Amino acid sequence: MSTKNNTPQQAILSMTGFANSETRFAAGLLLIELRAVNHRYLELNVKIEDSLRQFEAQVREQLQSKLGRGKVECRLSLKSDSASSNKLALNPAMVTQIAQTLQDLHQHFPEAQPVNLVDIFKLPGVLQTEAVDSETLGHSVQSGLAQTIDELIAARQREGEKLKQVLLDRLQGVREQIAIVKPLLPQVIQQYQEKLTAKLREAMQADDDRVRQEIVLYAQRTDVDEELARLNSHITEMDRILTAGGPVGKKLDFLMQEMNREANTLGSKSVAIETTQVSMQLKVLIEQMREQIQNIE
Repeated sequence: MSTKNNTPQQAILSMTGFANSETRFAAGLLLIELRAVNHRYLELNVKIEDSLRQFEAQVREQLQSKLGRGKVECRLSLKSDSASSNKLALNPAMVTQIAQTLQDLHQHFPEAQPVNLVDIFKLPGVLQTEAVDSETLGHSVQSGLAQTIDELIAARQREGEKLKQVLLDRLQGVREQIAIVKPLLPQVIQQYQEKLTAKLREAMQADDDRVRQEIVLYAQRTDVDEELARLNSHITEMDRILTAGGPVGKKLDFLMQEMNREANTLGSKSVAIETTQVSMQLKVLIEQMREQIQNIE
């Protein structure tokens, strides 16, 4: 009794993406912004203002639990809105300190002009908003960040689908190049053998057995059937990986190295302009795929 593989297909994610969100709470708005670019591993750069510093470990843990690879910049900040600005009040401790300082200064400089109250209001810490409960703010950070991460993943998934299509298009190009060169090989090799035979007879003045031995040895060195077979095998494997999806960037990058090796060998064994051109075109297609794969998680 046979069983089918029911492993669900996973999305291919780009490592590049952007997302932001605004979460309203008692004191205003919590602003969260995520930017991601490609990187070999997951590298987090969390930029968080002092009033939210207590949640940095929580933020890093959330990001690490949902993101695999990429250089990710996370910014968190608080912004007071019109609703919260009505709740501004004097900071009694700060006002007392300023008043005492002004009194001391007046004793030394009695002729000085009075201080403008508007200027005092502009001093840091003089005006304060209603204190926000730390637990409530923590929940806002957690839910807001979760939403932003989901939006970032969705953006990376959309970009990943585009990258996947580019790779499939280039992979079809590789198939077409192999289809061009494979039927030509017998004729190309036969023509080259005939030229080589004539040159060997002229140069070596050897008998037919010696010439045949040289031809066989050279044919072995110029045989590219194995390279084409391995290229086809790599194409099949790449198709499988792209269909399965998930975090496939490193696997695909390894396949590009293998495919490039076969294309180089095909070029080095080339005995005709046709196979040389195919080798060059294969290397162009493989390099184009490799550049796109650098952005895949």
